[in-house]
Amino acid sequence: MCQSEARRGPELRAAAKWLHFPQLALRRRLGQLSCMSRPALKLRSWPLTVLYYLLPFGALRPLSRVGWRPVSRVALYKSVPTRLLSRAWGRLNQVELPHWLRRPVYSLYIWTFGVNMKEAAVEDLHHYRNLSEFFRRKLKPQARPVCGLHSVISPSDGKILNFGQVKNCEVEQVKGVTYSLESFLGPRTYTEDLPFPPASSCDFRNQLVTQEGNELYHCVIYLAPGDYHCFHSPTDWTVSHRRHFPGSLMSVNPGMARWIKELFCHNERVVLSGDWKHGFFSLTAVGATNVGSIRIYFDRDLHTNSPRYSKGSYNDFSFVTHANKDGVPMRKGEHLGEFNLGSTIVLIFEAPKDFNFRLKAGQKIRFGEALGSL
Repeated sequence: MCQSEARRGPELRAAAKWLHFPQLALRRRLGQLSCMSRPALKLRSWPLTVLYYLLPFGALRPLSRVGWRPVSRVALYKSVPTRLLSRAWGRLNQVELPHWLRRPVYSLYIWTFGVNMKEAAVEDLHHYRNLSEFFRRKLKPQARPVCGLHSVISPSDGKILNFGQVKNCEVEQVKGVTYSLESFLGPRTYTEDLPFPPASSCDFRNQLVTQEGNELYHCVIYLAPGDYHCFHSPTDWTVSHRRHFPGSLMSVNPGMARWIKELFCHNERVVLSGDWKHGFFSLTAVGATNVGSIRIYFDRDLHTNSPRYSKGSYNDFSFVTHANKDGVPMRKGEHLGEFNLGSTIVLIFEAPKDFNFRLKAGQKIRFGEALGSL
């Protein structure tokens, strides 16, 4: 028996060497990857990372023993070309559908997302030539009565993700996940439109509050794909400035908002800011996947998800001119803009300390219903 083991010894050592060879080759290959430039390394490791997360039972986990680490799920998702995909989706939405295909296509969408077509100004599905027209359908005038008793109403249909006072220059996008107020709104460089001087970044909240004794409040409303896609003025106010942030177009559904910190700061958005009777007021329309188009009805110069704009920058436009020193006045409930598909509205405004929200986190709300009042 000892002789048999002695004869098998060289065979076992050869088999062990053969089994160890792939690990040595892979380790050497990973060493070559580590010497590559960051873009090249990202390109090479991306497919392997996708397989790592898709294959069952951790099939690629043994690779971690030789020094390879997968890109995080968040980093992997951020690397998806959502802007390009959203532009392609926008082009597809504008393709006119044959008359016979409109009813089955729209009926499938209605069934999937629970759309209430009885509220639509035009209920006949054949009326909508393409998906874009269907997404931007108008409502019957009596479908959304505007509350006249409360000072701030919901600008859109949707779901309340979060609301309350802004504290420590941080705003909650969902419970427990915050983003920077200054990163979201951008630096206060357009001081010619504002009645107060700029302050240091640590006092960013203080420079938004223009009246003594007031507080800063926020409210986040998520629009699902089945919701009414237009948004309206939430109060009587004057819009003096628009800031457009080109950015990513990641999904903004509540699950994703819990997963990615400062999601709203990464995504493309349009910040409208001005004043109401209690001081500073702003409404921000946040883009999302397949929602590259954000339209503001009175702003013809705004072009969102355009390839000429690069991420990480912003573009300012002032509605205050020598001919119009007051900006654009908006009445409560007046049409303001629209999305394609679903997205998010963020209100950040100044109000007295006795302002009270009449909301619950997670509740469904419709345009025209009360958000809060004094």
